[in-house]
Amino acid sequence: MIDFSKLEKKLNIEFINKSLLEQAFCHRSYLNENPGFHSDHNERLEFLGDAVLELVVTEYLFKEYNNPEGEMTNWRAALVNAITLSGIAQDLGFGDYLLLSKGESKDTGKARQYILANTIEAFLGALYLDQGYEKCKVFIEDYIIKELPRILKDGSHRDAKSYFQEMAQEKTRITPTYKVMKDWGPDHAKSFVVGVFLDKELVAEGEGLSKQEAEESAAKNGLKIKNWN
Repeated sequence: MIDFSKLEKKLNIEFINKSLLEQAFCHRSYLNENPGFHSDHNERLEFLGDAVLELVVTEYLFKEYNNPEGEMTNWRAALVNAITLSGIAQDLGFGDYLLLSKGESKDTGKARQYILANTIEAFLGALYLDQGYEKCKVFIEDYIIKELPRILKDGSHRDAKSYFQEMAQEKTRITPTYKVMKDWGPDHAKSFVVGVFLDKELVAEGEGLSKQEAEESAAKNGLKIKNWN
């Protein structure tokens, strides 16, 4: 079993069930190369942790702000997306404890970003089972919700697709369309490049691990190219 004592000390959290903590860091790819490993992969914990994270963030925003639902939905999305969560996981040193296949451990790009984000959610699932909701709430407020002022300041909560459409209709009276330009990789880890078009004009392209993420990236790049920021 991996020694998580340094991480536990850093987070001021000591797990009662260490096997839950280890499972939170075990990626499916590791089990493919080590089928006899004593732990399961972290996807079920991730499913649970995602729900805990969403509830804590929603509860916090509801209690602390009187803003319209749509605005708070965008704030929540920016707090729990892969970019924010992977950055926090990196800062906390989660990458040092990941159990990955040899292939996955060499990847330092977008795929690693998603693995780190999913590991944060799996960690929260493990923490919830081990110590309950309140302990998860403390962790989320200390490490995730504290990012909200930065997100509001830099505007990363804004839905780029909606804003690009709004600006395109205002400036050109054309509704943008999106088209997959290329995709590659296995079904469970596909990458996409999507183009955003105004009529027949290809304005920009964006890349992502889902069509939605690639569309959002294309819209962001389109806003820059058109100087609509």
